[in-house]
Amino acid sequence: MNNLQLHSLNTPNGLKVIIALAEIGVDYDYHQIDISKGEQFTEEFLQISPNNKIPALIDLQGPGGKKFSLFESGAILIYLAEKFDSPLLPKDAEFRYNTLVWLMFQMSGVGPMFGQANHFINTAPEKIPYAIERYTKEAQRICKVMDKRLSQVTYLAGDSYTLADIACFPWLEFYERDLGLSEYQHLSIWYKHILERPTVSKIFQGLNN
Repeated sequence: MNNLQLHSLNTPNGLKVIIALAEIGVDYDYHQIDISKGEQFTEEFLQISPNNKIPALIDLQGPGGKKFSLFESGAILIYLAEKFDSPLLPKDAEFRYNTLVWLMFQMSGVGPMFGQANHFINTAPEKIPYAIERYTKEAQRICKVMDKRLSQVTYLAGDSYTLADIACFPWLEFYERDLGLSEYQHLSIWYKHILERPTVSKIFQGLNN
C-alpha cells in the first residue's frame, strides 16, 4: 500500500490531481468513486470529504507522520507541491503568488462557469436557452482573460509550468471539445503545448482508450 490514497474520478477536478501526481512522479493508490451509484455519499467517503465531492486525498504519512486527509482539489494541489518540494509551486515570492492567483482564478471562475456550461450544454434534462447562453458567454469571457494573459507570458503564472496550468487544463479540454479554442490564439497554443507534455498526453490517451 502506498502512503497516498486518492479517492477520485476522471472529472476535470479529479484529473487536476492525477496530472499533478504524475508530474511530481509519486506513487499512489487510486480508489474510483462512482458518483452515478452515489458512492460520494457513503459514510466512509464523507469522513475524508465532508462536502461529498471528489477528489479527496489520504496521506498515511501526513504532517507529524500521522494519517491526514483533505478535500478540495486546489488545496490538494498545494499540499502535494509543498510536501514533495515541487517547482510546480515556485519558491520565488512573486512567481509563487502569481501561481496561487491563477490557481484561485480556476477555482472561482474557470471551474464553476465551465462546469455550468458543460451541464446545460450536455447533461441537463431539458435545453434551457437562457442558461446555455449565460454560461457559454461567461466561459468565453474567461477564455478571453486567459488568452490576454497568455499573450504576455508562456504559462499562466509566468515563464514556467505550474499548478495554475495543471488546474486549468482539464477544464479547457472540455471547452476545446464542445466550443472550440480556435478564436483564442494564445490560449490555443498553451493548450496544445500542455497536451503534448508526456505526462499529460499519456493520461488523456488512457482516457480515450
